[in-house]
Amino acid sequence: MDVLVCSAPGELKLERRPVPRPRAGDALVKPRRIGVCGTDYHIYEGRHPYLQYPRVMGHELCVEVVEAPARSGFAPGDVCIVNPYLACGRCVACRAGKPNCCVEVSVLGVHQDGGMCECLSLPAANLLRAPGLTEDQCAAVEFLAIGAHAARRAAAAAGDRALVIGAGPIGIGVAIFARLSGAAVAVHDRDAARARAAEALTGATALQACGDPRAASLEFTGGDGFDVVFDATGNARSMEAGFDFVAHGGRLVFVSVVRELITFADAEFHRKEMTLLATRNATGGDFERVIDAMRRGQVPVDRLITHRTTLAGAVDDIPRWAVAKSGLIKALIEVGD
Repeated sequence: MDVLVCSAPGELKLERRPVPRPRAGDALVKPRRIGVCGTDYHIYEGRHPYLQYPRVMGHELCVEVVEAPARSGFAPGDVCIVNPYLACGRCVACRAGKPNCCVEVSVLGVHQDGGMCECLSLPAANLLRAPGLTEDQCAAVEFLAIGAHAARRAAAAAGDRALVIGAGPIGIGVAIFARLSGAAVAVHDRDAARARAAEALTGATALQACGDPRAASLEFTGGDGFDVVFDATGNARSMEAGFDFVAHGGRLVFVSVVRELITFADAEFHRKEMTLLATRNATGGDFERVIDAMRRGQVPVDRLITHRTTLAGAVDDIPRWAVAKSGLIKALIEVGD
């Protein structure tokens, strides 16, 4: 089978490998659609903090079942979403119902080889059916679940004024689900075109991308600051600046992860009695939240997907998209029969 391998930072190649043999409890699946995530670009660029090379990337997956364990409830031909967070089920986080931050979590395409290939073996328990969803929609569920999880963790609700900093796919997902939770949402991005695109896609209000964003934030909130601020930039300086946008008694949520140390002024943090939250991955409930929203027509997946390629084409397209982001929201790799 064909496999797209990131052998080292800046190096992608197509390899031939044997079709994997499923282990006990695993299903053998054929990826049909693979979303290209910011994580994949970071892996290609050598900027991911939790990775060893070589690596087969790909964790935003729509798959077709080829073989499934007896009594798993799955059969050949089933089209499924993949929850790529493989948890141990035993640690303190798993026991608390938080497998997304399992002590030993292994994420497909990050800690172990993922779905940029023609066949993949993975635990059947990590497959989700979504009757009525298209293959494109199935491939979009995982990255949107990141946003749904962030909105839920922040307890975004009616009456909240929320700011999403960073208008990439994850930020767009956060904005969608913060609005569906009832919050009045603004988005900010240093790229004015990206901010306007997020505004059109989510119904949020784009703050001024030029000039002083703090002044725009105060205007939006009547001088109060935001009840909840989400940073989805993956930029340490942006994450540090996010403290300035938070209202007294508000929450700051770090959606992205960076290698660098994050610092802040403790006196200001205490003066506002802020809450600082990290949000990581997503849970099964977040996946179901996204699936339900898609069925209700609340997520414009067809407008989120802007670029397409194949496994072979991705060898050249991923390096190009890593730097040429104009008009790019979400790219999909299509894998044929």
